Parts: sequence; C-alpha cells; structure tokens
Amino acid sequence: MIRLYPFLTGLIALLVFANVQAAKPTDPLKSVMWDYTRKIFIGDDDYRFDPAIKVEVPDFAEDPTQVPVTIDARALTGDIERIVVWADLNPIQHIFDYYPGELASPKVSLRIKVQQSTAIRAAVYTRDGEWHIGYAQLEAAGGGCTTPSMGNADPYWQNHLGEVKAKRFASDDADSARYRFRVIHPMDTGLVDAIPEFYLQQVKLKGPDGETVVRMELSPPVAENPVFSFDLQDKRSGYQLWMRDNGGNEFTQAL
Repeated sequence: MIRLYPFLTGLIALLVFANVQAAKPTDPLKSVMWDYTRKIFIGDDDYRFDPAIKVEVPDFAEDPTQVPVTIDARALTGDIERIVVWADLNPIQHIFDYYPGELASPKVSLRIKVQQSTAIRAAVYTRDGEWHIGYAQLEAAGGGCTTPSMGNADPYWQNHLGEVKAKRFASDDADSARYRFRVIHPMDTGLVDAIPEFYLQQVKLKGPDGETVVRMELSPPVAENPVFSFDLQDKRSGYQLWMRDNGGNEFTQAL
C-alpha cells in the first residue's frame, strides 16, 4: 500500500485536473479559435459567458476598414478593472484594452478593421478575479486589415497628424456627460507591402485634477482616423486627452 500511494496521488490529481478542464464553459459560437485566443488573452483564469456584456456590431459590415463596435458592460454587477476586446479571425487579433476609472462608464464605442467574418469578443475582468465574456458574430466583406490606409495616398495626414476634433454631449443621465473625439492617424497595420506599422498605442483621458479617468491600450486593427466615445459620470469641464503612437509621437488636446 505504501508503494502505491504516490501512484494513487498522481492519479487523483490527474482526474481532478481533467474534471476542472471539462468544467470550462464551451464557446456558444463554436469558433475554432476560441481555446487559442482564450489562452492568449485571459490564460487559465476563471470565466463565464455573460449576457450582461453586450457586444454591438452591424448585421453586415460592407466596409471592413470601418466597422462600428460598441462594448457595453453597464449591466454587470461588480467592480470592473479591465475590458479586453479581440477578433478571433483577424491576423492581428487584439483590438484594445479599456481601463475605466471610477468616473467612467464601462461602455466604449469605436470603429475597427476586420479581415473577414469573425467572432468579436469582449472579456470583462472584475475585482473578484473572474472574466465575463460577451460576444457577437460579425459578418463582413474581406480585407480590412490588409488594405492600405487612405492617408498613404493623401499627404493631408502628414501635416495634420494627431489633430483632434472633440465634442461633448448631454447623456441620458443628468449627472453624466458623453465625450466623442476623432483623431487623424493612419493606423497602419504593417500587413501591407512597403507600409510599416504605424498606429496609436495609448489613449488617456485625464480629469481636471490630473487623474486618469480612462486608459486604453490600442492595436493596429483600430480603424484609421479613429473615433472614440466615452460616457463619464462627471459634468465638470477641464478634461484633457493624451495619446501616444508607436513612433513616439505624443498628442494632447483639451476637451
């Protein structure tokens, strides 16, 4: 019996591990890339598919270089630390990370590039250590990630790189405000011959006291001349936008 004990211990551990693996929720979209992308973006952390996470995409994206996407996690209970968004079948799968501060709503809208029809995922990490997964199946025309940006055929952007047009709107909530801004930037993916990767990497929205209210980490699949929308539970003026691209260029704009 003593000689068998290590064997039995190993067997029990193996069975427990197998049961834990079997208990992982299966992908409702049955994407062949799910297990691969899940391990890249959330590892082996606990997760569940949660209807509280809304991923809004068009029925069909005719222009794969400008696909509107909205991620809305406002129905989720619990403190949200991070939202990771990716496209299963893009050659560059990661799209952005969104870190909402206490004054920021866990809702963000922007336009993205897709290479083909694909699942769009939003993984929301809460302070209790669990990931909540939202998803949508996007049907799209092809080639969004390997199409040259329009800026490469037009010298306009070289003289206006980083220029921001911003507007503040009234929100549905009387104590909130909505900010929308557009940035001139080619957002080149590096997947087109002779056109290197050139894109905005970081976006920060800072409050009147200098505190970071919203932070984003971007990847090249964000659309050219990106447009962002944020809802803030704050109606004060004096907000400042700060951005940096992978070429080291920094841009600031008062909102």
